[in-house]
Amino acid sequence: MISTWYDFIMHKNVNNLIAIQNLLKKKTNTEKVPQIIAVSKTFPSSDIIPLIEYGHSHFGENKIQEAIEKWKPIKKNFQNIKLHMIGKLQTNKVKFLFPLFDYLHSLDNLKLAKKISEHQSQNEKKIKIFIQVNIGEESQKVGININDLNDFYSICIKDLKLNIIGLMCLPPANENTDRYFEQMENLNKKLGLHELSLGMSNDYLDAIKYGSTYVRIGSKIFGNRS
Repeated sequence: MISTWYDFIMHKNVNNLIAIQNLLKKKTNTEKVPQIIAVSKTFPSSDIIPLIEYGHSHFGENKIQEAIEKWKPIKKNFQNIKLHMIGKLQTNKVKFLFPLFDYLHSLDNLKLAKKISEHQSQNEKKIKIFIQVNIGEESQKVGININDLNDFYSICIKDLKLNIIGLMCLPPANENTDRYFEQMENLNKKLGLHELSLGMSNDYLDAIKYGSTYVRIGSKIFGNRS
């Protein structure tokens, strides 16, 4: 248990988080500083609790089963936690999404959208959702194609009554991300959306130049995964 402010500062993960927060405040040109999602996948509770006790509340996981085992007990003790599902979600795992998660960053197909809508009506809870866009039009990646985005968004909000708050993408690896982030910013504006999930540990400073409001940061906070 961390009990003093000195202990908070001395914990490496808290130190890392504070450094990123300060950098975002310095680099952001608007009053709204992007929300940091501390991506805690594969890391144990002992690495997470210091951040929570410091005051951080937004965390990301990419596997349902790991999240259930890790976060169910944590959320009992810390009820202000906002948990983000940032990985691929299979339709047969949607039933586990609603009790634990508050955000989904990876809505990537119509079958999944319909399943979420079905469970939404049963749970009386609306998950905040980002549509994942295949911004690089890569055959090996999931996501909604740019040409299909308008129709998909319309179905999600009008027919399925989903709470779509923005777009998300994973740009092609080993390429300059600026043009993809700029394209995402323009797509988001055309749909009238106000949230953008762009940027990870290696490119979050590029992402905020194009209006990212949520940055998904793992290794810069927790260190490299073993």
